[in-house]
Amino acid sequence: MKKEKLSDQVAARIRQDIKENKYKTDEKIPAEPELMKIYAVGRSSVREAIKSLAMAGVLQVKQGDGTYVNKHADQMPMEQRLKNASFEEINAVRRLLEEEIVRLAAELHTLDDLAEMEKQLAARKQAILTEDRTACTNADIAFHMAIASSAGNSVLTALYQNFTQTIRSFFSQRELQGIAHFAMSHHLHEDLFAAIRARRKKQAVEIITFILNNNY
Repeated sequence: MKKEKLSDQVAARIRQDIKENKYKTDEKIPAEPELMKIYAVGRSSVREAIKSLAMAGVLQVKQGDGTYVNKHADQMPMEQRLKNASFEEINAVRRLLEEEIVRLAAELHTLDDLAEMEKQLAARKQAILTEDRTACTNADIAFHMAIASSAGNSVLTALYQNFTQTIRSFFSQRELQGIAHFAMSHHLHEDLFAAIRARRKKQAVEIITFILNNNY
C-alpha cells in the first residue's frame, strides 16, 4: 500500500470486506492490533480509518467494548442509489425539492434570472416545434435549473442538480412517442414562469406540483 492516504485505503478495504461479508452486521470487527496486521499499516492509519467509517455511519465504536458493523453499512453510494431508484421515488423527492425551489424563486428572482428562464422556455418551445427530443430534454432541464439557480440557496440548487442526470435518463426511456409529453405540458411551464415572474408563490407551487403529479 502507498504511504499516501493510508487511512483512506484502509477504510476502502474495510468497506469491501463488509460488502463481502467478512465482517457481518451487528458483529464486532477485529481489534486494532489485528487490523494493523491484516492491512499491514500502523495504528494511526487504522484509527483514522475507523474514525472516518464511524462518521459515515458504517461502523459504531462502543467504548470499552469494541467496534461494530452498523446495519445498512453496505448501502450503495447515493449516486448509485439514484440510478437504481424507481421513477416514483425520484419524482417524490423531486417534488419536495421543486416545491421549495419555486417558492423561493418566486420571492427572490432577479431580472437576469427571469431572462434565463425565458430563454430556456423559448428553447423548449422551439424544440417541440421541430420535434427534437434531445433538444426538448436539454431545454426542459435547463429551464428547471434556471429556476433552481434563482432560489438563492446553493445547497438546494446543488441537490436539484444531482437529480438532473436521473431526470435525463427517465426522459430518454419515457419519450418513445417523441416529444408528445413535452408538448402537452408546455402551457403549464409557461404558466409556471408567469407565476414566478409575478411573485405569486402559492400559484407557482400549485403549478409545479400539478406538473410533477402528472409527469408520466
